Amino acid sequence: MLQAIALTKYYASIPAVQNLTFDLKAGQILGCLGPNGSGKSTTVKMITGLLEPSRGRVLFRGEDIRRDLVGFRKNLGYVPEEPNLYPYLSGREYLEMVGILRGIPQSRLGKKVDSLLALLSLHPSRHSAIASYSKGMRQRVLLIAALLDDPEVLILDEPLSGLDVSSAMVLKNLIRALGQQGKAIFYCSHVLEVVERVCSHLLILRQGTVLASGPTGDIQKRIGHASLEGTFHHLVEDVDPDKVTREILDIIRAA
Repeated sequence: MLQAIALTKYYASIPAVQNLTFDLKAGQILGCLGPNGSGKSTTVKMITGLLEPSRGRVLFRGEDIRRDLVGFRKNLGYVPEEPNLYPYLSGREYLEMVGILRGIPQSRLGKKVDSLLALLSLHPSRHSAIASYSKGMRQRVLLIAALLDDPEVLILDEPLSGLDVSSAMVLKNLIRALGQQGKAIFYCSHVLEVVERVCSHLLILRQGTVLASGPTGDIQKRIGHASLEGTFHHLVEDVDPDKVTREILDIIRAA
């Protein structure tokens, strides 16, 4: 469904991503993990077409996405890391605008928007300006916008950010259900427990390169850790969190 081939991105002479290759098939939920500075955000921007790679290609159904970015984006639902929306539009106005741009017929757009706003507890605030929304409310608007036209590919960059417990539970269940329906989902997150629970496959990055990729269970068995947290720490982290914790406690307790 979505394929990255030797993706490389330089900022000046500094590589942010180097020779990144992966396949995302229909029905797969690919969890992208890595510490800050590992190249996750750059990768997301390249596979959504927001950033042109220095080298390499992104293919959708075997075709380079840059040949027809508009056509590719018609099949794409994207939740960015930062919920930047038009602040003077209401939530309902923003979603109606998205629906019109995606070509959803007016005859069913309004009902669809209102139903999704109600299910995500936004209906009472649907006519209020987005500027008055909390971060979690903005995040829910972005989620609705990404799902509104039933896209084949979903790219979710920290989608749980700012969500309350109930909304987060709904989203986790929804991601699993969408994968079961054959959607191809790229899930970028720091929340290891959620990635372990919902992602069928993993892509682990460090300093712009791939440390490990493949089915989640296979990677954990290969590294020899029962938990994703242990696997991630073994592959990525240079620090001993227990040691750092003890040292912090010693310092703050010191006279």
